[in-house]
Amino acid sequence: MTKAKTSPFDPIQIGPLELHNRFIKSGANENMSKNGRPTKAMVKHHTDLALGGVGLTTVAYLAVTEVGRTLEDQIWLRREVLPDLQALTDSVHAAGAAISAQITHGGSFVTGLRVKGRTISASSGINAAGLLKGNILQRAMNEEDMQRVVDEFVAGAELCREAGFDAVELHMGHGYLLNQFISPLSNKRKDQYGGSAENRVRFPARVLAAVKQAVGKDLAVIAKINVADGVRGGATAEDGCITAQALEAAGADLLVLSGGRNVESTWFTFGSNMNLEEIKKVLKGQWLSTAMLSIAAKSAPKVTFKPMYFWEYSSKVRAASRVPMAYLGGLRSIEGTQQALDAGFDCVVMARPLIHDPGLVNKFKSAELTESGCTNCNACVAYIYHSDGTRCILNPPNDTSLNHIAASAN
Repeated sequence: MTKAKTSPFDPIQIGPLELHNRFIKSGANENMSKNGRPTKAMVKHHTDLALGGVGLTTVAYLAVTEVGRTLEDQIWLRREVLPDLQALTDSVHAAGAAISAQITHGGSFVTGLRVKGRTISASSGINAAGLLKGNILQRAMNEEDMQRVVDEFVAGAELCREAGFDAVELHMGHGYLLNQFISPLSNKRKDQYGGSAENRVRFPARVLAAVKQAVGKDLAVIAKINVADGVRGGATAEDGCITAQALEAAGADLLVLSGGRNVESTWFTFGSNMNLEEIKKVLKGQWLSTAMLSIAAKSAPKVTFKPMYFWEYSSKVRAASRVPMAYLGGLRSIEGTQQALDAGFDCVVMARPLIHDPGLVNKFKSAELTESGCTNCNACVAYIYHSDGTRCILNPPNDTSLNHIAASAN
């Protein structure tokens, strides 16, 4: 008997969490937080996605400690923010979806604020990502640092459970702290945490195992990893396979497969070049930041967007491990969604198409649309740095009246 195809609209069990379909909104920095707390704009953003049909929406970048932020207004997890997080999770649940907290630590990748002392990382040296804010040097983490960070991730995950989240996603890609161990671009250690791909993933796997032990009975524990860094000297798809195997052994319920690094290869992450003109508009007056981004953009290879641009890399990682995996990278159509599921991926993950149209999943289901109207212009990426939050420039501007703390009476 021929096995029936998995439908994108079939439910799925991810650890203790059941999703009503296979569509996940990727964590993508919303910039809809103020003073480290979510705003009503963030609540609306994720509620609209839930109403639009996603099974799981991901709240981007909740730092596990104040010094783990990369941007000044980013949410950092502490008890006083609980009412705001609960307002967010309650609204998404009422709209019919599950909600995941992307928890992470920037390490040396701190681009928007000054950190006292040296930033922490896998290795010591010059911190290229921190130069704009004076975070010039980084130091290699020792065992005391590692245990402190493990404890911070555990405490952050426990707070997310209390706030009503259904899952936590540990961000291990794109150049943040856990990726600074995984990637040979950052990790120059000579001890048991450096050298081979097996050694480089040792600390991130340790963090995940501790989080799993602490909250795994109640929350799905997800990890976002790179299938490759996309540049010479960086992690390869073969390294990605080893990372997946180690995280499977550590207890991951799902891996979200991404790629690229925030400094070295944004073009690889997005499958196309940054929208420099829109970045200049958003950063008007910030001449040094604009100059640095312009230099980086001009040094990047010219890349033309193509659908499913991580397919070759992700397929290798998919074949290397039995842990559930979600495909991300250039997915724009119901056809591409079915392609991923037919190839053994368990879920699909999108950001830009859902920023363009939060109702896309429902439109796929009703057959109103078979393909996203996203033009892949990457203008929305620039709005990570805009005070009104990320948006698609093909849509009306965000409602600035919602730029208040989520649980406030105003």
